[in-house]
Amino acid sequence: MPELPEVETVVRGLNSMILGEVVKSVDVLREDSVGHPAVKQFAKLLVGHEFGLSQRRGKYIVTSLSKGAHMVVHLRMSGRLVLREEPHTPQKIKKLVENDFLRIRIALESGRELHYEDMRVFGRIWYVPKSDTVGGIVPGIAALGVEPLTDLTVDYLIEAFRSKSQPVKNTLLDQRIIAGIGNIYADESLFLSGINPLLPSGSLKEQQVEVLVGKIVEVLSRSIELGGTTLRDYQNLSGVNGDYQNAAWVYGRAKETCSVCEDIIERVKLAGRSSHYCPTCQPVSKAILRRHEAASRALKESKNSK
Repeated sequence: MPELPEVETVVRGLNSMILGEVVKSVDVLREDSVGHPAVKQFAKLLVGHEFGLSQRRGKYIVTSLSKGAHMVVHLRMSGRLVLREEPHTPQKIKKLVENDFLRIRIALESGRELHYEDMRVFGRIWYVPKSDTVGGIVPGIAALGVEPLTDLTVDYLIEAFRSKSQPVKNTLLDQRIIAGIGNIYADESLFLSGINPLLPSGSLKEQQVEVLVGKIVEVLSRSIELGGTTLRDYQNLSGVNGDYQNAAWVYGRAKETCSVCEDIIERVKLAGRSSHYCPTCQPVSKAILRRHEAASRALKESKNSK
């Protein structure tokens, strides 16, 4: 799933490449890719709008339009926005639908086209008229926590961790606490902080939290510099892959040697997702490991019994 760096890269691309462009026509090729309003209204209402500045809120893209309206995009698992430099014939559109999973086609008066592509169709685009608020139409935005690059503080995170027994990795993934961090950058930030993802959030000391806050900012900033991470579907607005995956410390490197100590990187399941860590650089007690293994077995047995 595209996380904060990938979404930020797309936002910067929108601001540098389509600012001032006017929507000529809209073709919805997959109706469930539209979040609001109804498909026919969405296509009709978007036409004639001029693109203003885009901003990122968590993993959401919020683009201002003329007449006080907004367009909101959430890429979710496999969505991407790609700017095509030339208008496309029906034959080309058919190939893009089949091969690149084109879902929404926005033709611009300049002759270029902004395409929304999404293989898994979990992503959405919303049109928000002037009469409504972004948070009212897209309630997920209203529930987001702080922005890690600008608003995350040590005091805030200490309070968020207080009395929480769940693993610190799970807390970092909670978008109501910190907006935009996902699986990749949680693993990377915890590794550079020397904190095992299985450690209970409430057990972290103030000094550990202070280091973690700094490493979160460092990792996210570095990934933005590299254009984000491309594991499968993500590309920037020009169709170029990100490069952070080639600089990752632990994510996606299970059974490989740690770049710092040469121990073997391990992978465990947390909240249904793979978590990567180095057992030497991120030590954890055997008691916590046993509790995690017992919880994993119980969950597996529960699923098998259904």
